[in-house]
This record gives sequence, C-alpha cells and structure tokens, in this order.
Amino acid sequence: MAESPATAALDPVALAQALIRCPSVTPADGGALDVLESALEALGFACQRLVFSEPGTADVDNLYARLGAGQPNLCFAGHTDVVPVGDAAAWDVDPFAAEIVDGKLFGRGAADMKGAIGAFAAAVSHYLARHGHPDGSISLLITGDEEGPSINGTKKVLEWLAERGETLDACIVGEPTNPATLGEMVKIGRRGSLNGHLTVRGVQGHTAYPQLADNPIHRLVAMLNQLTETALDEGSEHFQPSTLQVTTVDVGNPATNVIPAIARASFNIRYNDLHDSKSLEHRLRGIFDRVGRDYELAIAVSGESFLTPPGKTSAVLSEAIEAVLGRVPEMSTTGGTSDARFIKDFCPTAEFGLVGTTMHKVNEHVAVTDIENLARVYLAMMERYFRTAP
Repeated sequence: MAESPATAALDPVALAQALIRCPSVTPADGGALDVLESALEALGFACQRLVFSEPGTADVDNLYARLGAGQPNLCFAGHTDVVPVGDAAAWDVDPFAAEIVDGKLFGRGAADMKGAIGAFAAAVSHYLARHGHPDGSISLLITGDEEGPSINGTKKVLEWLAERGETLDACIVGEPTNPATLGEMVKIGRRGSLNGHLTVRGVQGHTAYPQLADNPIHRLVAMLNQLTETALDEGSEHFQPSTLQVTTVDVGNPATNVIPAIARASFNIRYNDLHDSKSLEHRLRGIFDRVGRDYELAIAVSGESFLTPPGKTSAVLSEAIEAVLGRVPEMSTTGGTSDARFIKDFCPTAEFGLVGTTMHKVNEHVAVTDIENLARVYLAMMERYFRTAP
C-alpha cells in the first residue's frame, strides 16, 4: 500500500502488532486504546475516551473517534479486549509478543480482532493520502467489553452518541467473518441467542416407595424430549434453521436409593428471524405446561435475531472485496452474536474482517498478507462509499 512519502500512512501489520502487545484481556485495557488513540489523533481524529460502569460490574474503557463533522458518517466498530490465553505453556510463542513466523502474525487478538482494527486505521490513512478528507465523516467505535458481558461497552457508547444527537449512517464491524479464505463471507445479520434454565420440583422419597414421592427427573426428561423431538423451523430466506441444544442436566444426587426433590436443565436456542425471544418463551411455556406441574423457567437473551437487508453498505463492501480479492462474498447470517446486535438499531450494518479459524484458540494467528489485503478492501470500500474515484 505504498503512498506518497508526504503522508503519514500507517502500516496495518505494525499497528496490529502494537495492539496485540497490549494484554487487554477483558475488561482490562492494557494500553490498547492508548495505542489506537495516538495513531488516530495523528490522522486528525477527535478522540473521546468513555468509561462506563454499573454496580457489580467492572469499569470499561471505550473509544469513539471521529474525523470530520458532516454526513454521512461511516463508522467502523470493533473491540480491543480479548479472551484469556488459556494455557500459556501450550502456545508456541508468547501470546502477547506479536511475533511473525512464516508469514503469520501470532498473538491473542490477531484474528479477533486487533488485526482488523490495524487494517481499518491504515486504510483511513491511505484514503486521506489519496483523497484528503471525505465529503462526510469517518468514525471508529471501539470497546473494551465485547468479549465480556457487553454491558458497559458498545451499547453505552451508542446511547452516549444518541444523547449528543450524533448519528451513524453506516457501520462496518470488523469481526472475523471468513471461515477459511479472506473475502468469502460478509455477515448481514445474526441469529438470536436465548438461554433457558429449567427447574422442576418434586417430592423426595425412597426409590422402593415411588408412590410416596414425585420424581422430578421423569417430568424433566419428558419436557426435554418435547423440546428436541420437533424442529423449530426450516429456515428463512437469509437464515439457516433455528437450533436448540440442551447444554446441561443436573440433579446432584449421589444416592442410588433416593428419588431427588429437584432436577435442573439448561438449553440454548439460536434462532432466526421467524422468531423473537417472546414468541419462543411463549412456545416453551406451552410445551412445559402440557407436560406437568411445579416448574420454573428462567430466560436470558443475549441478543435478538436481526437482518440488515442487502443495500448500499453491503453492496459497496461486496464490490470492494471483488475488486481487491477477485471474490464475490456470500451474504451470511451464520455464527454467534456480536456487537452488531446493538449497532443495527442505529444504522445499516455489515460485518467483515479476517479469517476466524484460530480465534479464541491457542496459537491464534492470521496471515500477514490477509491483514494487508483487508486494509486494501477497507480502502476500496471507503472510496466507493464516499463516491470518490480510486
């Protein structure tokens, strides 16, 4: 990405390395936002550090940076926090040394998603070198809470922006969306995620005298059977079929001659746009009511399903990917949740980042050429978005 020597163009790989060397295991910042803020301020961004907290939660440091004051405001969203390294001795390299070995950048956060942050910041620097300030604004919304409970991060920053009357017109989220090869997948939506915690109560007693007891396990098994014997749906236009998986069954009964008083189970539903959490809860309670009595159901929803229908945001991103990489990406809604579930309420959102095969794993790494090519894609996308000829 060579540019005029008069510019202060950023190297996407070097910036990714500097970010990886900050041990920002959620919710700690580890200096990562300082590194990014310094790089962005040198490009002319106005940076706001936003620390949010709630009782019983850790303080989270976030960054909102904006270049320009006009519309449209094209935002890049991501996170500098990372998951723990796990067994550090199992790594072939120091997980926070950001070493390059055989053309691959190793380190916690290389794929998820410090590599993408480095690529976008570098792409902005090259955009400015080629075109000057855009007819509009470029912003970055970077949180330190995506890998954690997601309480004091992106959601709070968006509320802060709304209170200021500041709007986002489109957002690219830099999550690692590609299954195996850079350019094969853009995410335009996500499935919802619902966790159910089912408690069934009975009457404890002796296994030889079941008529004097009420075995909650039998009713729990019947309830779970009703959950799993029928598919939730067959999928929709942009989504795969919804899935339900039982994640644990717990009784805690070490005795072989005792009928327990309580049995518990948990399950997770990943659901498409044919459902929302309320309709699913209604369905679940109907199933459990038919089976029997004396149960409790606790529901926790980490995000509703959503879809950003193909439009300008996904179109310019797809065009840029094809122009740089020669691939037409699939528009997908697969995978888990991301902070796009919050951003989609404010503007059209699409997700595109690096290859995610090693994210959260020991020896997390990405190809150096992928970081460089991702920066080229982001640059081409900005040029198309702001209607500026390359």
